[in-house]
Amino acid sequence: MRILSGMRPTGRLHLGHKKGVLDNWLKLQDEHHCFFFAADWHALTTDYANPGIVQQTIWDMLIDWLAVGIDPEKCVIFIQSEVPQHAELHLLFSFITPLPWLERVPTYKDQIEQLREKDLGTYGFLGYPLLQSADILMYRADAVPVGEDQVPHVELTREVARRFNHLYRKPDQPLFPEPESLLMPASKLPGLDGRKMSKSYNNTIELGEEWKVTDKKVRTMPTDPARVRRDDPGTPEKCPVWDFHKLYSTEEERAEVHAGCTSAGIGCLDCKKVLLAHLEEELQPIRERRADIAAHPDDLRDVVRSGNERARIEAERTMEKVRRTLKMGYRV
Repeated sequence: MRILSGMRPTGRLHLGHKKGVLDNWLKLQDEHHCFFFAADWHALTTDYANPGIVQQTIWDMLIDWLAVGIDPEKCVIFIQSEVPQHAELHLLFSFITPLPWLERVPTYKDQIEQLREKDLGTYGFLGYPLLQSADILMYRADAVPVGEDQVPHVELTREVARRFNHLYRKPDQPLFPEPESLLMPASKLPGLDGRKMSKSYNNTIELGEEWKVTDKKVRTMPTDPARVRRDDPGTPEKCPVWDFHKLYSTEEERAEVHAGCTSAGIGCLDCKKVLLAHLEEELQPIRERRADIAAHPDDLRDVVRSGNERARIEAERTMEKVRRTLKMGYRV
């Protein structure tokens, strides 16, 4: 299958990104024809007043992609704005998309409510799901890996594809496929304080941070409030550290930690040391690869430059078909 997925540039990524998105990408790139892009135009839908943020954050994000194993030999890695055909297709789709289709996307009103401090009364914000549709249909993707909250966006894309094909193509000759939502398992990794792992909560473990920083963060993680003293028994299910153990520790280790916590046989630091060993095993290779990639910026730019070119070639193939369908492309 053809797979299309993107990520807004947010700077250095954390374990929540790895467990929620990148681990899924690693599996997909081995099985399908994948296009992964840095969605810098999408970042401007909410941060249009601070475009410099994108330039500062996009390279850190791309370095993390490569450091975890996203492989330019197995997939196409590119930057959205470096493929201007996305903007052209988005414009053409805007002519045929009824306004109510955009207004009913659930995340539209949700984000306006969550981001009250920003002026989001713009077409760019209202129309960003349509830009997503252009991103997906540009590469005639068969499926899009998404969480449940993004399924309505893929459904909008299916409707746009259906409408374009109905208006301009013969029934047996559709130009755009109707992509499926490829539901990805949600990350079960919480933040260090038990809430969702997010930079805004300052509760993350960055993929490339120094080990001494990670070590300190884990050692100072909040635990079961009932364990005030070392000899107080605890309840692992009330402790954020236990959620990490469920993902990282072996069944035997979890049994020992659970028994030790509930009987006060071990202290919280003993429990955390077991987790730290697993985090070090996962993060050390990523840190080393990240440092190597960051030390060779020209090689990184070559990877992205090549991916941009591969994406542009594929995008132009689609746009040539679109222009012919719309009786455009004038011989002047």
